[in-house]
Amino acid sequence: MNACLQCGACCAHFRVDFSCYELASAGGHVPDGLTVEVHGVTVRMRGTDHWPPRCAALTGNVGQRVACAIYEWRPGPCREFAAGSEACDRARARHGLPPLSTSGEAPC
Repeated sequence: MNACLQCGACCAHFRVDFSCYELASAGGHVPDGLTVEVHGVTVRMRGTDHWPPRCAALTGNVGQRVACAIYEWRPGPCREFAAGSEACDRARARHGLPPLSTSGEAPC
């Protein structure tokens, strides 16, 4: 099974900022209602602006079974995030999960 379908730690650890040009209202795909304005042309995924962060599009329980409600329309930072990277391992550690490199799970 894809490790990301059980993990979701990145969605409940990092702030997700991106260009407002990725919003559906600007011709992109990210639903406007799931974002908050940061400043200028920068928006943030709703929920990642709090502590502890948890993206509003994340469903399920971190470390058990999760999904992204807008996976096909997720913003650039989410598309670019690398499973098994140092950042991934930091997020997993915060949630008590082992690094992907030593967990035996297949990366995303």
